[in-house]
Amino acid sequence: MNKYYIFLLAVLLSSSCSKHVSPKSDTEKKAEPQYGHLTNTITFSGYEWRVKKTIETQGPGPNYWSGENVWVDENGWLHLRIKKNDKTGIWECGEVASTQKFGYGTYQWKIEGDISRFDKNIVLGLFNYSGNNMYDEMDIEIARWGNDAWPNLNFTVYSATGRTDARHKSHTKFFTMEGTKSTHRFTWKEGELTLKSMVGFHDDDTGLIESKTFTNADVPISTLTMPAYMNLWLFEGKAPSDNKSVEIIIKEFRFIPL
Repeated sequence: MNKYYIFLLAVLLSSSCSKHVSPKSDTEKKAEPQYGHLTNTITFSGYEWRVKKTIETQGPGPNYWSGENVWVDENGWLHLRIKKNDKTGIWECGEVASTQKFGYGTYQWKIEGDISRFDKNIVLGLFNYSGNNMYDEMDIEIARWGNDAWPNLNFTVYSATGRTDARHKSHTKFFTMEGTKSTHRFTWKEGELTLKSMVGFHDDDTGLIESKTFTNADVPISTLTMPAYMNLWLFEGKAPSDNKSVEIIIKEFRFIPL
């Protein structure tokens, strides 16, 4: 991978992963909930989650966010969807954030969906985030950032609040998979973060696609407790290039504290 590609990808990740950038003034933003327009709650995997709804565009993307694109089915599985609103013609996305904050431990998601074949404008995010934009964040993202030629598995860690010496580090990989089942997890310890993705539903490393460990030597890793997030969104707010709706099912979220 040449230096220009690495630089360009880093710029895109910095701009695209700003989770809740609002076009409003600083005064208006201070009056809003800490994690953006998150209203109503659902219960999934034993935790309560706020559902994001907006009447205007908001990051990431920016995009429009609809509660109709988030639901829990009769099996207790969480659905996230990107769909064009039939009335307005606007593409809308889905996001939830846990009401509980989590600290050191293992975070794991089991996903049903054809994620390795996502359209180039689709992004699936599994992460934690403090609300301090561009800080305190650990991401697993399935995305090509608008370019079919780019890797689709992205591991990223953002530095602790206030640190400007190393703002973030990323690791990427091309992957494909047969079937639609995958498991994604990260284990966060003091000064260390290990991220992994596997084909199939596994509580170990069976079917490992990729693993990457970051330490404080790479980037100062946050020590804050933070909510967990799950979202499905459009890069730069662009419609899917194939003009098709997308839906994934999250069958389980698990947190195992250290």
